[in-house]
Amino acid sequence: MTKILKDKQFHKFCAYGMLKNLRFFDPFIILFFREMGLTFLEIGILFSIREISTNILEIPTGIMADSYGRRKSMIFSFISYIISFLIFYFMPYFSFYAFAMIFFAAGEAFRTGTHKAMILHYLKIKGIEDTKVEYYGRTRGCSKLGSAVSSLIAAALVFYTGTFKIVFLASIVPYIAELFLMISYPKELDGIRQDRRKGILKNAVYQIKLTMTDFLSIFKNRKSFISILNSSSFDAIFKTTKDYLQPILKIYALSIPLFLTLGENQRTSILSGLVYFILYLLTSYASIHSGDLFRRFKSLPKALNITYLSGGILLILSGLFLRYSITIAVVFLFILYYMLQNTRRPINIGYLSELISHKIMATGLSGESQIKTLLIAAFAPLMGLLADHLGLSNAFLVFGILYFAIFPVLHIRSYDMRS
Repeated sequence: MTKILKDKQFHKFCAYGMLKNLRFFDPFIILFFREMGLTFLEIGILFSIREISTNILEIPTGIMADSYGRRKSMIFSFISYIISFLIFYFMPYFSFYAFAMIFFAAGEAFRTGTHKAMILHYLKIKGIEDTKVEYYGRTRGCSKLGSAVSSLIAAALVFYTGTFKIVFLASIVPYIAELFLMISYPKELDGIRQDRRKGILKNAVYQIKLTMTDFLSIFKNRKSFISILNSSSFDAIFKTTKDYLQPILKIYALSIPLFLTLGENQRTSILSGLVYFILYLLTSYASIHSGDLFRRFKSLPKALNITYLSGGILLILSGLFLRYSITIAVVFLFILYYMLQNTRRPINIGYLSELISHKIMATGLSGESQIKTLLIAAFAPLMGLLADHLGLSNAFLVFGILYFAIFPVLHIRSYDMRS
């Protein structure tokens, strides 16, 4: 295995991932909305509002990160998250949830791509860019360890309170810690590009124009465009479908003759907490060892193509097993699905970094995320509509087939790599 630099900043990157993923609502977000009386379609609409809002803010926040400081962008991100958590907890109405999603989207827009760009910029400063897949995989692995711990804490919170809403109030604590962590990051990671001979207003116009030109150049290049579409479409389908593991876990928890004296939410919290704990431990392992998978394929494009099709296979099998009420098999397949995505993501970042200049990496990754959020904005209500009217099994089948339907357009050829 490639040796990576484990200095003070490496541990800060890992701490960021741990704290960022102490999102206690993650294992219960759909169950929370269902507890509040929302249909799957309404849940899909809320997810769509989040993604559209993120999409609107994505490019300007990426430009701000590259032009005026990535640390400031991250600080604004966590402030926006905290506001959204407060709304979710104190204002239990669909219309207020829509506003909460907008604040959450602002947090996502300021954060998405920015921290990855900071990591890649740091590797360039240290002259160890050749370790990018392993290095990013390690830091992402720490994020998933944070998710594993988060799932147990969240399960305990739901078990003792009997309600899912407490998870939003608890999520504020680690995000306050993130604010102080960002302040401690070195200024050299801001990645600011400024011509100090210009005035403030002229400099702002200059920076925005320069970065936008760079951003558009990414999509004029066929190689980078196809790679971004491949990455964003896979993640969009994954993000649209992944949380539907939660109602499946609830069905299974209530079907087994255990803890019958407890309430529904308490029984669900026990099984969900345990499954998500195991799931995140395994995804952490998958992310950390993504470099090993890359070396087995000896080609980033080949690894990305095979993992892309594997996602479709797992969703189709999940739909078929759920149709015949083999719920435990669906749970197992979703664990593999999560592991696949977390193995694939570091490889994807490594491939994109071969095609996009480090100077505009935050903007490039924000562009990738923007396409992903557009797709999720369309997919989320469709998933909810299918789940409400055709059932979850058919919804999984439709999205599994979608992977295969769009793959011919998004197939990455080996010659797409830089020479």
